[in-house]
Amino acid sequence: MAKLPGKRPSESEMTTARLMMPTDANVLGNVFGGAIMRYMDEIAAIVAWRHAGKNVVTASIDRMSFYAPVYVGNLLILKAAVNFVGTTSMEIGVRIEAQDPSTRKGTHTSTCYLTYVALNEKGKPTPIPPLVLTTAEEKRRFKEALARRKLREAERAVLKAD
Repeated sequence: MAKLPGKRPSESEMTTARLMMPTDANVLGNVFGGAIMRYMDEIAAIVAWRHAGKNVVTASIDRMSFYAPVYVGNLLILKAAVNFVGTTSMEIGVRIEAQDPSTRKGTHTSTCYLTYVALNEKGKPTPIPPLVLTTAEEKRRFKEALARRKLREAERAVLKAD
């Protein structure tokens, strides 16, 4: 099998904004965590798809912590990029901010890491382009993603042993 040409994270990274509406929130105007997670999975899947150039599925979502609330009327700013690529899987990091559209004041509300697997036409895992790292920031994110991957593998080994 021919080796796929590498891609830089910037070739697939993405930033999007969504206005938080009453349908995203409870009766007091606090946006549901599940609504935020949906939008997070959506942008991460697009980034993974753009990198792989083929269908992808969510394999795992690392721990999701919410640092600050998001309210109806806020803009939810989602920034996503590929952090790590294996043979058929990749980690996408998503940074989420809530912004008041009037003042443009933003608050970092959460960060999450999602793993996606690329699938071929038969629905089986398939190789994806390697990641080409050029900046210090890309190399740092790759190194941190590799550490998270090793933790996930160790956890799977412990659970499998039981």
